[in-house]
Amino acid sequence: MSRVILCPVGSHGDVHPLIAVGVAMRQRGHAVTLITAEPFRDLATRHGFDFAPTGTADDYHALTHDPDLWHPSRSMKVLFGPPRYERLLRDGYRELVAAIEPGDTVVVGGSLGLAGRVAQDALGVPFVSVHLQPTAILSVVNPPHLGRLRVRSWWPHWFRRALFFAGDRLVLDPLMAPAVNRLRVEAGLPRLRRVFGPWRHSPLKVLAFFPRWFADAPDYPAQLSHVGFVKYDQAERPTPPAVEAFLAAGPRPVVVTFGTAMRRGGPYFAAAVDAFRRTGLRGLILAKSGEQVPADLPPTVLHADYAPFSAVLPRCRAVIHHGGIGTTAQALAAGVRQLVMPMAFDQPDNAARLVAMGVSRTVWPKRFTGPNVAAALTALLADESAGRAAAEYAGRIASEPDPMPLVVDALERVLRSHKAENV
Repeated sequence: MSRVILCPVGSHGDVHPLIAVGVAMRQRGHAVTLITAEPFRDLATRHGFDFAPTGTADDYHALTHDPDLWHPSRSMKVLFGPPRYERLLRDGYRELVAAIEPGDTVVVGGSLGLAGRVAQDALGVPFVSVHLQPTAILSVVNPPHLGRLRVRSWWPHWFRRALFFAGDRLVLDPLMAPAVNRLRVEAGLPRLRRVFGPWRHSPLKVLAFFPRWFADAPDYPAQLSHVGFVKYDQAERPTPPAVEAFLAAGPRPVVVTFGTAMRRGGPYFAAAVDAFRRTGLRGLILAKSGEQVPADLPPTVLHADYAPFSAVLPRCRAVIHHGGIGTTAQALAAGVRQLVMPMAFDQPDNAARLVAMGVSRTVWPKRFTGPNVAAALTALLADESAGRAAAEYAGRIASEPDPMPLVVDALERVLRSHKAENV
């Protein structure tokens, strides 16, 4: 039995896919440690994982309630600015080092799991990078949309490369590099000139948790393998009875969700409810924080804190969401149309890809009002080509191999290779 250490950084959309990895590795007989934010302790315990926190529950609360978390330009400073990022990085590294079983451990980290990448350089422990979305891989051939910046097809590759380099050096590295380099120096490693460049991809293995047809490019890392969407959503929890009753009581509703980390979505939920009143559509709001949901919901709209997307979305007409990769994947698998309001991080890129696939429309936050949402939703539901495209992609996902055996096999190969090299 080997030890698998999972180091996701972020909210449910970032943590859930690695929970799926842990469940699959436990089924293969491996021990699993989850190192992430304190609110995920119960989820780890439920699946039989060991758990170590990065930060406190209050830290996570402060992050999700920060008014700039979803701002298109200030959000990066919220996540990576001092002292929050350095504290989380050091907590993660300390707990990771304590959990390592020498010679018999593999570390798995998301795009922001740089504690594992430092441990790989300092201690030689095998580390596997997991990228949930295409924005984590800055291809100049198939470039992501970065906020509202659209990389034009006629821009030469050298210019695109220079643009990405400038973004790393002027935006991300000034936030992240000081903390990462202080940790590296303490671990006996040299400083890095670029932290968010190629170094952050494990030289051993990179797993893309999205299909090749969703995003691919010849300049992706050579060690990268596509495994497909990993759609864990705590489906082992039953759908709340109130949600079941609502789904059964009338025509298929439209789901509204802006992610589990959203705590300031009041204006957006109000706009969606207004759109439902204008169109006569039924609505199901899924939101963690009830105070951001209008108090005077009509009987045709229900609010619930949580319901598994895999159980709910196939029974709905469409989903209005923020463009997070987890919701995007679940909606594609369910074969429903999508109306996306992208705010920050990977969301604009995911939204653009969905529009190009013909399954979605985009309404930007500043235009997300009741009349605009009603008009966009009406047009989307009337678009028969969008329905056909959504059904086509759902069929494609259903026909693809289960990604988890691919992930487990990749991790076990890394483990076997590491053991052979250290005999």
